[in-house]
Amino acid sequence: MKRVARPITAKYLQNAATFYLERYPSTAEGLRRVLNRRVSKARMLEAPVMENVKQAIDTLVAKFVDAGVIDDKAFAQTKARSLHRRGTSSRVTRQKLKMAGVDGDTLDQAIEGLDVELDVTPAQREQRAAAALARRRRLGPYRPAEARKDHRLRDLATMARAGFAYDVARKVVDAASPDALDET
Repeated sequence: MKRVARPITAKYLQNAATFYLERYPSTAEGLRRVLNRRVSKARMLEAPVMENVKQAIDTLVAKFVDAGVIDDKAFAQTKARSLHRRGTSSRVTRQKLKMAGVDGDTLDQAIEGLDVELDVTPAQREQRAAAALARRRRLGPYRPAEARKDHRLRDLATMARAGFAYDVARKVVDAASPDALDET
């Protein structure tokens, strides 16, 4: 049985965008990608697609931005804060925000805003994120003392894969205790 796609109309795009934004926070570029994927699927299934669909999508996205439903700056700040708390390095945070459709200037502002909010330098922010990852994954000082020496290289490799520089990873993994880590 052949799948039948609904025709792509202005009303369909409006409903799809509204439904998506009710469930997920998004950037303007993220919503544009979602709607373009819907159009591509409809074309693959040979459904009717309205004229000037790209222009209609751009207009719809602009309407949501003007209404304040989509705010790339707020999205970037919230996502950066969330990723930092989880123990994500600045390098990986930047990569994830770029993939979400955040432009370079907004991304830089979000990272700087995070430093201001936490009242730290970029190096301190990176060390805090590394400590959060170590706590969450039970690395370094969060590992039982008898197993630390045997797992040191594995812990350093985990930190490197997470995007942390060697010196930051080494400080965290080689910390004497979780309390010593919190003091630095």
